[in-house]
Amino acid sequence: MSKALTHLSSPCRIGKLQLKNRMVVTAMGTNLGAEDGSPSERLHALHERQAKGGAGLIVLGSVGVSWPSGGNQPWQAAISRDEHIPAWRKLADAVHGHGAKLAAQLHHGGLVAAQDRAEGRPMWVPSYPEVKTGDMADGFLESELAAMFDPKAPEPQLHVMTRDDIDQLVADFAAAAVRAKTAGIDGVEIHGGHGYIISEFLSPLANQRDDEYGGSLENRARFLLEIVAAVRAAVGADYPVWVKIDSGEFGTREGISLADARETAVMLERAGVDAITVSAYHDTSMGVNHSESNIPHVPERLVAGATSIKQALSIPVITSGRIELEAADKHIGSGHFDMLGMGRKLLADPDLPNKVIAGRLDDIRPCVYCYCCVSQIYVLKPLKCAVNPETAHELTRSLIATSRARHFAVVGGGPAGMEAARRLAERGHRVTLLEASDRLGGTLQFASIAYEPNERLLRWLRRQTEQSAVEVRLNTQATPSLLKQLGVDEVVVATGARRDLPDIPGKDQDFVFSGDEMRALVLGEANAALGRKTSGFTRLMTRAGAVTGANKHPWLLRQVSRAWLPLGKNIVVIGAELVGLELAEYLAHRGRNVTVIDSAGRPGAGLYLVRRMRLLHELREEGVVLINRARDIEVGDHRVRYVNYRGQQRSLDADEVIVAQGATGDLSLAEQLQTQGVTVHSIGDCNGVGYIEGAMESAAELVAGLD
Repeated sequence: MSKALTHLSSPCRIGKLQLKNRMVVTAMGTNLGAEDGSPSERLHALHERQAKGGAGLIVLGSVGVSWPSGGNQPWQAAISRDEHIPAWRKLADAVHGHGAKLAAQLHHGGLVAAQDRAEGRPMWVPSYPEVKTGDMADGFLESELAAMFDPKAPEPQLHVMTRDDIDQLVADFAAAAVRAKTAGIDGVEIHGGHGYIISEFLSPLANQRDDEYGGSLENRARFLLEIVAAVRAAVGADYPVWVKIDSGEFGTREGISLADARETAVMLERAGVDAITVSAYHDTSMGVNHSESNIPHVPERLVAGATSIKQALSIPVITSGRIELEAADKHIGSGHFDMLGMGRKLLADPDLPNKVIAGRLDDIRPCVYCYCCVSQIYVLKPLKCAVNPETAHELTRSLIATSRARHFAVVGGGPAGMEAARRLAERGHRVTLLEASDRLGGTLQFASIAYEPNERLLRWLRRQTEQSAVEVRLNTQATPSLLKQLGVDEVVVATGARRDLPDIPGKDQDFVFSGDEMRALVLGEANAALGRKTSGFTRLMTRAGAVTGANKHPWLLRQVSRAWLPLGKNIVVIGAELVGLELAEYLAHRGRNVTVIDSAGRPGAGLYLVRRMRLLHELREEGVVLINRARDIEVGDHRVRYVNYRGQQRSLDADEVIVAQGATGDLSLAEQLQTQGVTVHSIGDCNGVGYIEGAMESAAELVAGLD
């Protein structure tokens, strides 16, 4: 698609700060600080890469003003000491060298200061908080609970802030702003949202004080306004200062309202801030809410609030929250907000701004909203991106021209194969991509039907492969004789996993389908892929109203299956990991009664935490039944029998049974080629199931390390 997004590409100002476009890297926690709180080399490289990609403004996320106090990540960056200034100045110079501007988001965690809790410091709060109970912990796997909640950590201590504490923290914010200005950073964003200390004062739920800092909105905003006044006095009238606020606390009854936020924004403009960043927060006790506010799954979740606040102001408004580019351009043109903040999109493709300006929208690597990036922070790991393996690895995975060009054969046209092939070609190697079927995509084709955002990645990978120098050969089996004939120097095997049915009694009946068999049905692939299930396949197509020989017409099969699938009413899915749960959601959306059964104690392995919490909620809303800790699972005559965790024998009706288990690595081709003396590399699911992230990451690691 070639389309000019003129509003996004146009210049704008925040106070006296001139920006070349309206595309902003919104502040994100990265967990990439150095041990002393300075920006690490990895953090420096991440933001310099974003500047090179054309962003108008980069906002550094969660920069601690009282660090190590108030920190919410073990490797949080900070600007609480003068010793931090040189490293920030180096980053500012690098960002400026690419024509971008840099701002620091000034932060103190308050009740969300996980590092204070972990390291035995009292967590500062405006008042003792309301104790909430919810289902958030239900979405964690055991390993994630162990990472996030250290049983050896000291008991949490809360410290209700005194007037002296308030004065100290106000001074910390002002001193941090001065350090930012001294370092050559172009402006500061005061973090007044997301449950951190300032938003705790603003929230009528979190703030139960009975002094001049509690009660009315004017009193609850007093702490923030004192910070703004102190910062402005410290940095002068011309230095850009703005504030991020919550437009609401979603999932709560008496939290911050949009009316509160709008009035707070008006007070801030009167106090002399240069812009407002509109975000939101949520009831953290409920798992689904973690993808509801500041990192929403619902498109344009924050636009209405931003528009309402914008109407009350004359200063610019920045907002974010899964706003697609064409929509953002229209909103800016209509005056709903002034700048588009992007987090996930720019992690997926830091070159997005340059591609927007060039009108190359189809070349933008898409975010698939899997929540890999933010879920890392929950389990105390550094930021990463599932679809862009270079994010936060710019120093080790960036593509550099090879000094020793060779001819590579890449065997397998799934995501790992396509990503490896195009990366090899970009480095200057000759590449022949061999795919046994009639199309590129591998298991990503099936994944894109169950979860629509994956289809965007599939289209992007196909397009990038087609536009590259890679020679693609479809319907081609990789044999030693063919590889010899091609004269390849090395072979990359990316043939994916084996998906055999596990040893479940009754698995051979014609209403029981493996993952590969279901994929063949949905995609209309060759009947050979169904093997012993020919009769079951024919029965399903007859139920769909198709002729017996419809399997000879893949396009027809794809259209029939996409529309509603020729399956019965009651479906049992055996396997509660990523594939099983996304398939259950797909079937439930098409009116099926779905039960998912597994021996695991908790469902959703393979899904990133924040995505898993939402999906589990949505499955419950759709009426999907999840049965964990089942044993002795077997299939009878259209029934699935099992023993539950209480030791009771139970059974379920099943028109069809889909087994979403049994996927294992498959190195048989790689081993066969090695015996022929071929230099072989293996990537992706043939080494063990790693899903999209594993495919992309293994391709990048291989190609970067070849020389």
